Amino acid sequence: MATAGAANDDAPWDRFDSYEYFWHNYGHLRHDDQKIIKIVADFFLHCFDRAQPGKSQPRKLANAIDVGSGTNLYPALTMLPFASKLTLFERSHSNRQWLIDALVKPQATWRDEFWDAIATDRPTYQTIKDPLDVLAGRAWVTKGNVFALGADKYDLGTMFFVAESITTRYDEFCKATEHFVDSLVSGAPFAAAFMCRSEGYFVGSTFFPACSIDDADVERCLAPVARMSQIKRVESDDLRDGYSGMIVATGWKR
Repeated sequence: MATAGAANDDAPWDRFDSYEYFWHNYGHLRHDDQKIIKIVADFFLHCFDRAQPGKSQPRKLANAIDVGSGTNLYPALTMLPFASKLTLFERSHSNRQWLIDALVKPQATWRDEFWDAIATDRPTYQTIKDPLDVLAGRAWVTKGNVFALGADKYDLGTMFFVAESITTRYDEFCKATEHFVDSLVSGAPFAAAFMCRSEGYFVGSTFFPACSIDDADVERCLAPVARMSQIKRVESDDLRDGYSGMIVATGWKR
């Protein structure tokens, strides 16, 4: 694959308009995000609850990470019942400030729409009565670059719309995906989501790069580092111009 194009370091990440991005993408729960939530929440339940047939022992809580959180809290919320600590790992200064503010005073949509979709018909999630308070107590907003993630540290992880949405370069897309999985301990479950065939996107008046990838590219990049559960295409609402849906991958680090 060619490596020409806008690299990750070329984009003005500290000028990312976090509030505009939040209201455009997460002001309300979209049908495509609802489908992703079902895939991810059911996978994590399968991973953690199947080991407790009688639930006679308390579940061992994980040290979890969400890579490139941006203005999206629902990946962290899907990990909430299984995590004692949640690192919200984010490069952009504006996004980190948004996350800090949202943990202190979260928008109502996270409880009324997103958590409702996560917890409905899932008793393990329903045991958490005040999810946003629990998240605020367990989450740590951390400055970091996906390419500088350390290896073998986290027991559980998510990365949503990051690796393909930070660069036009295929080699950087693969490198970011591999670094995310490598940050987990062997056997750790993860969920990752990707925009399919994205051609880049505006946030406010600022254009940010993207790498045009599909299901086969996701499988190719994950194969060396992960044992897969599934890679699934999700038909999407009209979220951005120039893309054709979303891809969700679930599995375990090798």
